[in-house]
Amino acid sequence: MKKFIKVALVLVGCVSLFLLYVQLSYRQKFEAPVVTGIKASTDSAVIAHGRYLVYSAAHCYTCHMPDSLILQKQTEHMIGGHVFETPFATFYTPNLTPDTVTGIGGYTDEQLARAIRYSINHDGGAMVPFMTYNAMSDHDLTAIISYLRSTTPVSNEVPPHNANMVGKILMRFVIKPPVVVPENIAADTTVEYGRYLAYNVANCRGCHTNRGATGEFVGDPFAGGYRWDVGTATFTSPNLTPHDTTGWIYAWSEKDFINRFKRGKTFPESPMPWEAFSTMSENDIKAIYRFLRALPPSSNKVERTYAVKETEL
Repeated sequence: MKKFIKVALVLVGCVSLFLLYVQLSYRQKFEAPVVTGIKASTDSAVIAHGRYLVYSAAHCYTCHMPDSLILQKQTEHMIGGHVFETPFATFYTPNLTPDTVTGIGGYTDEQLARAIRYSINHDGGAMVPFMTYNAMSDHDLTAIISYLRSTTPVSNEVPPHNANMVGKILMRFVIKPPVVVPENIAADTTVEYGRYLAYNVANCRGCHTNRGATGEFVGDPFAGGYRWDVGTATFTSPNLTPHDTTGWIYAWSEKDFINRFKRGKTFPESPMPWEAFSTMSENDIKAIYRFLRALPPSSNKVERTYAVKETEL
């Protein structure tokens, strides 16, 4: 009995020391290259392109403001505060207005560029959850920062992220910022540009590829299967590959694809940012369509993309 108690005490002590270590060290500091050559521009064309990315193709505003403002169509000021609930942590998106105290006004262009490209903030901490714009071109990155600089400052203090112990363990031992090489490519309607948009701007891969427990991609790219629980219903992303039986858009023409984007949201609870994507340029939508048609077909079968939960009596 005494031996058992000793072993139990040793185990409790080891676990306690481990948890204390995690608590004191989970906010790691990371190194990342200094992003040079990214300077905010006052050129109206650059700012306009940045606004297009923020409100259409890259749909930044759909995450950087509370849902209540989006529902009220008050989308001019990206004051942050959108909540992402995960099993490991609660995340709050930051204020992207140029307020010097609660927003991005106190950061240099290089710091903002590093945050977007390498998911590392001004003091070297990892920015989780990681964004998908890491390999965005210098041209697009400059445009977004230029637009953000041109907006009106709004004071809005956003709560800090709140991770539970499992989240802190993941942040200490598992989660690392990505290592990326930016893709500098001219805008057109080619498969190559469609790939750039699908991976680095519109984030099609982020929702249309399944993920594991810690957010890593699993399965075939763009083969669907990622699931959202929105309370009263569940959504599952469809397979976008050109498989003749499992591909949801296999039979769609390019015009069909464009029309679906322009139609906007069908289900109010849909996690797809249709409001933003409905204002994308036809050329960008064409490029994405052509890229999807060039993908290897995947047999991953998604039975239903929308299902209403049964109500308990």
